[in-house]
Amino acid sequence: MTLIPIILGGGSGTRLWPLSRSSFPKQYLALNGDESLLQQTVRRAAALAGSSAPILITSHEQRFLAAEQLRAIGQSPSAIVLEPCARNTAPAVAVGALLACRIDPEARILVLASDHVILHQEAFAATVDDAMTLAAQDYLVTFGITASTPETGYGYIRRGPRIEGSANGYTVARFVEKPDRATAERFLADGQYDWNSGMFLFRAASYLAELERFEPEMLAAARLAVDNGKEDLDFLRLDADAFAASPANSIDYAVMERTERAAVVAAAGLGWSDIGSWSSLADISSTDENANSLHGDVIAHASRNSYIRAGHRLVATLGVEDLVIVETADAVLVANKSAVQDVKKIVEELNARGRSEAILHRRVYRPWGSYEGLDHGDRFQVKRIVVNPGASLSLQMHYHRAEHWIVVHGTARITNGDSELLLTENQSTYIPLGTTHRLENPGKMPLELIEVQSGSYLGEDDIVRFEDTYGRTGN
Repeated sequence: MTLIPIILGGGSGTRLWPLSRSSFPKQYLALNGDESLLQQTVRRAAALAGSSAPILITSHEQRFLAAEQLRAIGQSPSAIVLEPCARNTAPAVAVGALLACRIDPEARILVLASDHVILHQEAFAATVDDAMTLAAQDYLVTFGITASTPETGYGYIRRGPRIEGSANGYTVARFVEKPDRATAERFLADGQYDWNSGMFLFRAASYLAELERFEPEMLAAARLAVDNGKEDLDFLRLDADAFAASPANSIDYAVMERTERAAVVAAAGLGWSDIGSWSSLADISSTDENANSLHGDVIAHASRNSYIRAGHRLVATLGVEDLVIVETADAVLVANKSAVQDVKKIVEELNARGRSEAILHRRVYRPWGSYEGLDHGDRFQVKRIVVNPGASLSLQMHYHRAEHWIVVHGTARITNGDSELLLTENQSTYIPLGTTHRLENPGKMPLELIEVQSGSYLGEDDIVRFEDTYGRTGN
C-alpha cells in the first residue's frame, strides 16, 4: 500500500504582499524558519512512514522555482505537473490521482497545500495514521482542525458520529461556508465544529470513482490532459486544450459535499495555520516582552503588539501599537492588524495602475539564477546578475540596447559575436546592440556581475533567443 503526497503548489498569495507576489508567491518564501513553506511541506510528507516521492502540481510560471527549491533540499518528486490554467483543486487532484494509480492502483494519496504551516510533526503523523485507517474502509477523509477561536476566514466541518476503529475519525454531518462572527462564536461554543484545513487523504481510485459519479466531464478532461501531456525537461505539461475544457471546482464542492463516504479526522495539536494574512503569521511567530514579533534590522521603542519585518534596511518604530510593517527592496506596507485581510485590495489597485510591484520583486528569479535592478533612468539601467554554477543564459540578441558586463565574483564564459571570452573578477566586456551573445558560468561557485544596459528601449521583451537550455519562449 503506497502513500503518495499530492502537493498543490499554485496560487499567488496576494494577502501577504509585499513579500508575496504573483511571480514569487508565499509558498516559496521562508516565512517561518530557514526553509520555504513548500520545502517544509515536502519534508513533512517525506517524514511520514511509507511515504513515496510526491507529485507536485504547479503552474508554468512557477516551474523552475519549484524544481530548484526541491533540488536544494535533496528531494526528487515523482512528477512536477504543470497546469496550463487554473481550474481549482478538484481537477488538479484528479490529475494527481490518475498519476498515482499508474504507480500503484491501490495508492492512497495525501493532498496537501504547499503554503500551510504545521509546527508539530508527531501530531501530524498521528493524524495521517488515523486517516489511513479510515481510507482502508474506503472513506474519503478530510482533516478538520480543532477550532480554538471564532475564525471567520475558514470554512467549518460539523462532525457526525464517531467511526468505529478510529481514534478521532467521524462521519461528516455537513460542510459550512465561512461564517459571520456570531455564527463562528456559536460553532466554537457548540464544540462539534472543526476548521476545514483543505487537507485530504483517500484511495486514489475511490476519489476517481466519486468524480466519475458527480463530475464525469471533469474526470474525462483530466484523463485526456494527462494522456496527451508532454514531457518537458523535468516537467509534465498537461494538454492545454483538454485541461481548459474541465469545469472549475473545489474538492469540497465537486466530491466531499456530495459523497456518502466523507469522513473527518479531528486534528488537535498540529500547530496548523494557512498563513492567510499577516496577522495569522504574527500569531505563530515568537514575540518579545512587548508582544512584538521582530524580523531583520528593527528597532522598536515603546511599541507593542506589532509584527515588523525589515528585509533591506533599518526599520525603526516609536510609540506604535497593533501594526503590521513589512519592508522590501521596493515597497513598504504599514497596516493595522485589524485591516490586514484587505491587503489584496492594495494588490488590485497596483494591478489596475499597471504597477510591476504586484507581480515582481526587485530581484527576479530565473532557471539560471537571478537578476536585481539597482538603478535606472532615461536610456539606461543597472542590474546585478547572479548565474548558478554550471548554468547559462540563452544565446540571444537585442534590437534596442547594448550591454556592458563587469565580473565582480567568479568566472564568466562569454560568447560575444564570433568571439568567446573567459573573464574573471574585475574584467569586463561590451556587447554592442544587435550582437549575438551568451553568458555562462563554468565554475563551481556563483558568478556575480554588474550589467549596464543602454539604449532606446530596455524592456525585458526586447530579446531574441536562438538557443535555450530551458526550452523557454519567454524570458
